[in-house]
Amino acid sequence: MDHPQSKSTPSETKAAAATKLELTQRPRRNRKAEWARRLVREHVLSTNDLIWPLFLVEGTGVRTPIASMPGVERLSVDEAVKAAALAAELDIPALALFPNTDPELRDPQGSEALNADNLVCRAIRAIKREVPQIGLITDVALDPYTSHGHDGILRGEEIVNDETVAVLVAQALNQARAGADIIAPSDMMDGRIGAIRAGLDAESFENVQIMSYAAKYASAFYGPFRDAIGTKAVLTGDKRTYQMDPANSDEALREVALDIEQGADMLIVKPGLPYLDIICRVKETFALPTFAYQVSGEYAMIMAAAQNGWLDEERAIMESLIAFKRAGADGVLTYFAPRVAKKLKEER
Repeated sequence: MDHPQSKSTPSETKAAAATKLELTQRPRRNRKAEWARRLVREHVLSTNDLIWPLFLVEGTGVRTPIASMPGVERLSVDEAVKAAALAAELDIPALALFPNTDPELRDPQGSEALNADNLVCRAIRAIKREVPQIGLITDVALDPYTSHGHDGILRGEEIVNDETVAVLVAQALNQARAGADIIAPSDMMDGRIGAIRAGLDAESFENVQIMSYAAKYASAFYGPFRDAIGTKAVLTGDKRTYQMDPANSDEALREVALDIEQGADMLIVKPGLPYLDIICRVKETFALPTFAYQVSGEYAMIMAAAQNGWLDEERAIMESLIAFKRAGADGVLTYFAPRVAKKLKEER
């Protein structure tokens, strides 16, 4: 017995033929399986791309949670040494150190920054003694040490540039003598890169690198960081007279050009995700090693959304980091570094 066959109408047949002709190029063929997606993947994130920022605090055996940065803690020096050992185990190349200075040690001039036995210097020496293969990046700026929370010396209502630069040079030398591998000025004073380079060279620290926060914006995304280092409560006014206006892009290129001319070896754009265009322009224009700082506010937003069930935490983290690579960054300072490194090693 013959079975009736469905028949297409002439219009349906014509539409199917037209559709087939239009789809001779099928991009989805390269996405059909994981192996195919891996073959054509344009940007890859590896442990080599990660820098792990650590917050330091006085004491022994201290790990203090930071409420506005879930999963991040302030570490005493001995705990920072353990973190450095973990970083080496996970193939993370470098750590960036930031102190939470005892309020009693803060003054208007940021004098504790020049103390050869301050928290950062003790951490540098301890980590280098126990985990010598890890790179150490140290922040040069006075805000963790000043009683007013600014990155420089305050005279009246002005952050004075040249007087601040002289102190920053002394701070950089203090860190270099302790064993810092990379000096990272984040203060945004004019001329500080050249002055620091000259100061380092004069004391035979020619091989100490400078990773300049060349394009650092006056951003709302730094709030949790200021909680972490203890400056949020003491900061008077804001930092818009020295940090960059978020509306400006060309200005970033001028800032970067000046820092390169003065001797910067590497560059940081800060914040990260809101400034992917700046990362792209800087990398394309200067072709110097360029790093993004996925700042505390970016971290906190992802974690808060994930904890509320609004985002897939792991996927959001990985997607945010690959965005930096796609924009041209050579690496990322991120508080997610250890957990991302663990994931990447598991996937090998």
